[in-house]
Amino acid sequence: MPQKEIGGTAEELIRELRDRHTRHTPHSGQDAQGSSYIRDNALLDLARRGELTREHLRRLVAVDAQCQRTELAAYALMAARFPHSPASELYAGLIGLVGAAQPSLAGCARALGMSEDDFRRGPGTYRTYAFDGMLSWIALQASQADTGLALHSDLTVYLGGCAELVRAVRRSDIPVPDEFLAHYGTASAPDLLALAKETTDDGLGRGDDPGTALHTAWLLEKSLEDFWRAGAEPATG
Repeated sequence: MPQKEIGGTAEELIRELRDRHTRHTPHSGQDAQGSSYIRDNALLDLARRGELTREHLRRLVAVDAQCQRTELAAYALMAARFPHSPASELYAGLIGLVGAAQPSLAGCARALGMSEDDFRRGPGTYRTYAFDGMLSWIALQASQADTGLALHSDLTVYLGGCAELVRAVRRSDIPVPDEFLAHYGTASAPDLLALAKETTDDGLGRGDDPGTALHTAWLLEKSLEDFWRAGAEPATG
């Protein structure tokens, strides 16, 4: 990303991320707070073209299950590295969010006719593991501000993208079980988003570099594009 003078608060960095995306994308979705959350989402592209199938949804669920296992370990490592408030509250909240979502995701898999093996073993492509790899690197190497801003992007882009996908599915003729619609269409995390901002600002106040935080959040957003592509790719057998 090109270097230029940027803001020194979480709100300013979030605005810069949104503005950079808007400058390079002809259209983007907006959540209720005005934050753009639709980056390059290959599943949404399929839905808009009328090409989304139940097999794509099964792939999404399998990729998501793989990511959940990585998230739990990554957030625990972040908590060990930054064991003070508000960062520790953010990481603990995310562990709780993911842990609570695991039974619901397993219900999606059963409702979509997936076997236990299908659910536990995601598609064997690089893109299936792109988000895992980036989040793990962030957990190991990033500053506190980096983690806060990146996790704010993760929550915004992932949850917003899921909600938009459910809206697209409802407009289509794809027979989709209620379990899928409930799991992917109802999630919101305003308290965690607020904690992510606080974690970012606290880290910046401790001397963390805002430019590095901005770049780290951008990298995680790029890995989420691969997350959506992993679900959209055709099965390779």
